[in-house]
Amino acid sequence: MLTRLRIQNYALIRELDVDLHSGFSIITGETGAGKSILLGALSLILGQRADTTVLKDKSQKCVVEAVFRVDGLGLEELFKVNDLDYDHFAIFRREINPAGKSRAFINDSPVMLKTMQDLGIHLIDIHSQNQNLELNTQLFQLMVVDICANTKGLLATYRETYKEFRNIINELKEAEAKAEKSKADLDYYQFQFDQLHKASLQENEQEQLENELELLTHSEEIKAGLTNVTEILNGENISTLIQLKTTVGVISKMNHFLPEAKGLSQRLEVIYLDLKDIAQETETIAEKVEYDPERIKVINERLDLIYSLQQKHHVKTVGELIDIRNVLEAKIIAVSTNEEEILRLGQLLEKKNEEVNHLAYQLTIQRQKIVKEIESRVIRQLLLLGMPNSKFKVEISPLATPGINGVDFVSFLFTANKNGILCEISKVASGGEMSRVMLAIKALISKSKALPTIIFDEIDAGVSGEIAERMGIILKEISSDMQVINITHLPQVAAKGDHHYLVYKQDSENETITRLKLLSKQERIEELAKMLSGENITAAAILNAEELLKS
Repeated sequence: MLTRLRIQNYALIRELDVDLHSGFSIITGETGAGKSILLGALSLILGQRADTTVLKDKSQKCVVEAVFRVDGLGLEELFKVNDLDYDHFAIFRREINPAGKSRAFINDSPVMLKTMQDLGIHLIDIHSQNQNLELNTQLFQLMVVDICANTKGLLATYRETYKEFRNIINELKEAEAKAEKSKADLDYYQFQFDQLHKASLQENEQEQLENELELLTHSEEIKAGLTNVTEILNGENISTLIQLKTTVGVISKMNHFLPEAKGLSQRLEVIYLDLKDIAQETETIAEKVEYDPERIKVINERLDLIYSLQQKHHVKTVGELIDIRNVLEAKIIAVSTNEEEILRLGQLLEKKNEEVNHLAYQLTIQRQKIVKEIESRVIRQLLLLGMPNSKFKVEISPLATPGINGVDFVSFLFTANKNGILCEISKVASGGEMSRVMLAIKALISKSKALPTIIFDEIDAGVSGEIAERMGIILKEISSDMQVINITHLPQVAAKGDHHYLVYKQDSENETITRLKLLSKQERIEELAKMLSGENITAAAILNAEELLKS
């Protein structure tokens, strides 16, 4: 429950600090005194956006702080998830500085506005006059049915499954679009791949072929040169080797009397052996080198193919052609893989669709079970609120396709007249009737929502007299399970409260400010008398006010 509200520098409020109590609290005051300002300030600590227009003193920051008692509400895990300290009391604080920068805190820890909103919806429900219009919306009507039917767990499971279902649909559409495009390109990919695959390209093949072609092209020149070298080194005539051998013999004879002769002899012997080896090698190479026009033709044809492929694909190496071939092959495989993915997603979609329909059916059954009870309880409340001829019906019809909330379209049908035809509530209910129906529904769902606090902003607008008193009784009944704060202009309703607060303006030489105070018993009698008779309080009004409080 809301135990304390502190407001500083907001609109007409300079400083306000008030303790609030359990049960049924009433807030009254003249029109324009600032009752709506209180709700505006309270909405700030529930995450509503604001700017510097709310600052009374543009040079000072605005601070709104609310203290909630949260023990027993089962919010420990929610605080833990948001990395917040949990205690019996939660302090929500919102600050707006003169530059327009907003800061939010829970238990003195900085938080995002979304966190404030997510926690706030578990603590308080503010019912403004504009909310009566929500009664006309299908979403609100469905929410009422779901709260009464206690579908929270099942609905959460359904929504998660439905989101998965929609994600699979999107994945399938993407896969099908991708497959369609790939199919259009497949023939092109296949042609390009077949051409490169048929070429059987090998890494470094181009360099090897070009080297071999160079050798074959100059084969006769190479063979002639090698043969000539062989003849010079080891020919039948006086060759280099014979002369070198003779030289070795001459030097060797000087070994006994010329010290340097031995070294020279050994060096000449090494040269002789090297030249002999070279002569043999040149002869062997010369024998292998042959002019082969057929091989030259084959190599030229192969290189022409490689060069043409390189030109076609705008690359310079065989390695790059091989890379292109591999990419094309991957694209062709991807088309086949995509078909398999489409098949897999189709099967998964069918299975998930069955899950969605099964859960939606369970939701429908659970909702239909509570319809009669909702109708009877609302009609019972409307009877108490002076609408004996009213009829109220909850109509559930199927949607063409599943949505985020199932396959049910909920519509509230209503008539306030005897033998009247049931129609959509938005088309037949007057403002006063709408207020009474909304109060009946709020009374219906207040226990189910398990909220600790609800604030009504003139939900009794458009009614008076005995009906107003009955509204007060219903509000009082709701307060037996939760803290109820009601802003009202009706003395019959105000008299039912356990606590009565007055909002009033106070003027000084420089400014007008809004104040709020808890009335004593005597002050309360006077306020009720003023509500009954106006500014000029009569003795009869005082007696009437006392009677209202006694009742």
